[in-house]
Amino acid sequence: MDFTGKNILITGASSGIGKALIMELSRYKCTIIPLARRLEQLKTIKFEASGNPAKIFPYLCDVSQKESVKTVFAEILRVFPQIDIAILNAGVAFRIPIEEFNIEKAERTINTNVMGIVYCAHELLPVFMKQKSGALVGVSSLADERGFPKSGIYNASKAAATKLLEGLRIELRPYNVKVITVKPGFVKTPMTDKNEFKMPLLWSPEKAARYICKNIQKEKRIIAFPFLIHAAILLLRILPPRIFDMFAGTHYKNIMRK
Repeated sequence: MDFTGKNILITGASSGIGKALIMELSRYKCTIIPLARRLEQLKTIKFEASGNPAKIFPYLCDVSQKESVKTVFAEILRVFPQIDIAILNAGVAFRIPIEEFNIEKAERTINTNVMGIVYCAHELLPVFMKQKSGALVGVSSLADERGFPKSGIYNASKAAATKLLEGLRIELRPYNVKVITVKPGFVKTPMTDKNEFKMPLLWSPEKAARYICKNIQKEKRIIAFPFLIHAAILLLRILPPRIFDMFAGTHYKNIMRK
């Protein structure tokens, strides 16, 4: 899949992996349509990338709000009737211990990480199906396999995102539309900077963006990284519940001591 000449939409584009994706893709002669809740930051990123060949057209959008998505996509599709690649990257994460269980944070997590994909897909799927081409790239997480202490809501949201994308991938095959699931491990972003534990094999957002773009070009169905964390997660997935509970409980106690 070549990026040259393509119209590429990116959500959650004002920082972290989203910003790095803009900078990486801006090296190609393409059109980038970044969306985020912070329009001024998108304009700053556009200025930073101004020496590169890509054209960048930022839009204000909160993907957790259905009407915001509907309104901005109506405008985008009026200006850009063809979307070749959509990278649905917007996401939030909160550490929510049971002693501080917070319904507002839980709703924001689900609305952004799951419904954000649903709302965007609702607008994009008719376009892709009519074109009989395109790529829908959804950013999930390696945290989608099991539920961890303080992260159950986040884990659940990423599990839902992964299964949603998997179902779409199969259904969209007859329309020649690719669906790619991106499953990062730990990437240094404003979101992960809040973690109170050591993050193994931490990648920079620039390294993550390069890896994601390289594998989108290869049209890989699943882009999971880094390899060692992915392998460890696959091992955790097959552990019996009793063994997993012991492992996760010990890990949680070690974090609480710090």
